[in-house]
Amino acid sequence: MLEWLKEPEINFPSQLEHGGFEHGVCVGQIQAKAGLTQSTVSEYLSILQRAGFIEAKRVGQWTYYKRNEGAFEALSKLIQSNL
Repeated sequence: MLEWLKEPEINFPSQLEHGGFEHGVCVGQIQAKAGLTQSTVSEYLSILQRAGFIEAKRVGQWTYYKRNEGAFEALSKLIQSNL
């Protein structure tokens, strides 16, 4: 899921028809691509959000997710400096 969210335009092209990626990727799009139940996808996304790797935004009845690129940059620097 993190890899998909890195390039949402490539991995979720059908969302372009529904307003683009200003807020991130709609959870329904992620669920459809994953082929898993909504509850399983929501649990995975919740774990990634608590870890700080993704950010969520609620717009009306929909929740959108996008990567927190700052967290990945910080993790990369930590690995480079400590390993």
